[in-house]
Amino acid sequence: MPETSNINISGQATLPTPAQMKSAIPSSPDIKEAVWSSRNTIENILIHKDKRHLIIVGPCSIHNTEGALAYAERLKRLRREVADRIYLVMRVYFEKPRTSLGWKGLIYDPDMDGSDDIEKGLKLARNLLLEIAQMGVAAASEVLDPVTPQYIIDLVSWAAIGARTAESQTHRQLASGLSMPIGFKNGTDGNIQVAIEAIRTAASTHSFIGVMNDGRVGVFKTRGNRFGHLVLRGGFMGPNYGAEYIAFARELMKKAGITPNIIVDCSHGNSFKKPEKQGDVLLDILQQIGAGETSITGTMLESNLKPGSQKINDPNNLDPEISVTDACLGWDATESLIRQAYAALKR
Repeated sequence: MPETSNINISGQATLPTPAQMKSAIPSSPDIKEAVWSSRNTIENILIHKDKRHLIIVGPCSIHNTEGALAYAERLKRLRREVADRIYLVMRVYFEKPRTSLGWKGLIYDPDMDGSDDIEKGLKLARNLLLEIAQMGVAAASEVLDPVTPQYIIDLVSWAAIGARTAESQTHRQLASGLSMPIGFKNGTDGNIQVAIEAIRTAASTHSFIGVMNDGRVGVFKTRGNRFGHLVLRGGFMGPNYGAEYIAFARELMKKAGITPNIIVDCSHGNSFKKPEKQGDVLLDILQQIGAGETSITGTMLESNLKPGSQKINDPNNLDPEISVTDACLGWDATESLIRQAYAALKR
């Protein structure tokens, strides 16, 4: 009798349950308090109770945990200096959605050699988030796979639904049950309506199938996420951060019954994927804020210890301080930009 299932599956392996991994790599009361506090701060920024500007900054992707910790240490010092005007959150991205093929991130392939040791990747990700939290630095990440949040999301303060998945019903349902503010990016073509519909959908109640902490498959019923917001990241057609685009997005959100909360991603289509142009985007946004634009609550920067990017040719000979995905600003340029932003916001 011919088989009718798993025809294209070449292998299967069990993973520890989320509960087992959390038990082996536990959080602590202090860390839980810190994560709750940072989430609460971001929520207050989104409702304009906290007047600070949110900046989510860090590597395009994490490929080396030592490099990530070195970055977090520098960010920690800068964070303290600008804390009265800017709330800094570190990008700690473990999953990379691909338009075609390519490395899918630390969780999927931590050794970057096609061995796809996902259990190792999950453990590395959880340990890194714990160490960053222990430094007192809040973490932001993208939610891509619907199962991985059960392993690490308790340590994340802000999450994104990316341009390729904002239209996905699975991700909208998942976002409706997540415990932190969620930024929905416009589509890769620059379509804003997709993200606005996603925000509305995620604010509603849902039921969906997922993996519970004990590893069983179960049905999750959600309350809806009140803190969904728009992330403008440009698109194939070019940037969408100019004042006219901000005004258009603001009015579109109002018509949809959504509080206009906009974060501008200074990278991707807004900078034509040229990292040095991120500064131009940030300074333009600060001018708009200075002119009275209140719907912009934050910005995003792709930044690493060293500028540029490198190809994954030899995984054993990679620089831990240079991005292996999108090209990034170096730390010196990042620090300078954030200090300029601080001075502008102080004025």
